[in-house]
Amino acid sequence: MEQETKMRSEHDLLGKMELPADSLYGIQTQRCIDNFSISRFKLEYYPAFINGLAYTKMAAADANHQLGLLTDEQHKAITAACKDILNGKYHEAFPVDMIQGGAGTSTNMNANEVIANIALMHMGHKPGEYEFCSPHDHVNRSQSTNDAYPTAIHLGMYASHLALVPHLKELAAEFRKRGDDFANIVKMGRTQLEDAVPMTLGQTFYGFASILEDELLHLDEAAEDFLTVNLGATAIGTGICSEPGYAEKAIDALCRFTGWKVKLAKDLVGATSDTSCMLGYMSALKRVAVKISKISNDLRLLASGPRCGLGEINLPARQPGSSIMPGKVNPVIPEVVSQVAYKVIGNELCVTMAGEASQMELNAMEPVMAQCCFESVDLLANAFDTLRTLCVEGITANPEHCRREVRNSIGIVTALNPYIGYDHSTNIAKKALETGRSVYDLVLEEGILTQEDLDTILDPGNMIHPVKLDIKARK
Repeated sequence: MEQETKMRSEHDLLGKMELPADSLYGIQTQRCIDNFSISRFKLEYYPAFINGLAYTKMAAADANHQLGLLTDEQHKAITAACKDILNGKYHEAFPVDMIQGGAGTSTNMNANEVIANIALMHMGHKPGEYEFCSPHDHVNRSQSTNDAYPTAIHLGMYASHLALVPHLKELAAEFRKRGDDFANIVKMGRTQLEDAVPMTLGQTFYGFASILEDELLHLDEAAEDFLTVNLGATAIGTGICSEPGYAEKAIDALCRFTGWKVKLAKDLVGATSDTSCMLGYMSALKRVAVKISKISNDLRLLASGPRCGLGEINLPARQPGSSIMPGKVNPVIPEVVSQVAYKVIGNELCVTMAGEASQMELNAMEPVMAQCCFESVDLLANAFDTLRTLCVEGITANPEHCRREVRNSIGIVTALNPYIGYDHSTNIAKKALETGRSVYDLVLEEGILTQEDLDTILDPGNMIHPVKLDIKARK
């Protein structure tokens, strides 16, 4: 015979509800679960956000304790509960959907209820005995969802940014390593997918590294905005239901707990409805997404073929590429990275639209903005590591093929232009196109340059950076 589950009764504005007696969340969390079965994006899957909530509640409790609004026992228990969460415990007690109505109230109450019930256990009480530590009167003291929720988002996103940066740095560093490996391999550069002028394969990979490294500063600058918060604004920025000095004490506590230079917004009314920090950071992530997809596309092109395409590099084979074509291997890693980029770009548009939807003293669309931001960071971190470990680290070059292509290309006539003039260069290029012969052979045949001069001009070291050679055309 199954043992009957013990229940406890909780009530709110709308009435009573029965919950399992040992449940760490309460009635308002359950209402969110019942109302918002929207996505598979649950709060429990975003530990950085949960930690942001824990830091926020711990700082509020510290400020309230200093002001005499919490007893020593309540303050100690709430702090212990928040530290439990920061240590990775009880995250399964945050089951609410990230995408929800109510401007984040359900998420805030989920945190209030869980922290209150953990605190109660630290105090030697049972979950639900809220007369000793209440989600509303104690954990949420001096707060509104409208300042606690965005503060938690900011703190969670700043932590997520700090976690993301090393992944990007490692990927850029791996491209630099390949650049070193390929520094002496000459290939044709291409513009508009047509032969342009010679370069080295190393320069291509150094270019990949540099355009990613350039984004580190932009990301850092955008993330800095997350350190300005509106904690103490309460409902609309006026600070109603908080005492003088509370906001400053809460911010000081946040600085102590996180080790970050957290600042209070200058105008709390403006800050409470303003979500531009998420807009700015998602814009910075979009820049990275655009670049990482461009690089992925280039890798696919450089490895295309392998016999009937460019075939200048080889990507590591990761899986059979076809259920019908034996021997076919597809560039699956760059393909998936580009798809991640498209998702991040789409998330940026969602954040933009939701940011525009701010009305009066609050933006009710913050939940989807937060979900898009946290998801995008996670996706990009995984994509950076996947591209680095499963693709870039194993790339090899086809140097002989690259040299052959340079020698046979019409594009090398550009390197001759400063020495034989535009008219000669045009005529040689035209004949090469018409006859299929090489530029090299035609220049020698027409006696425009000696073989020694021609070899000097076309020496790889003289084609990949500005040089001045004392060479003139013979006719």
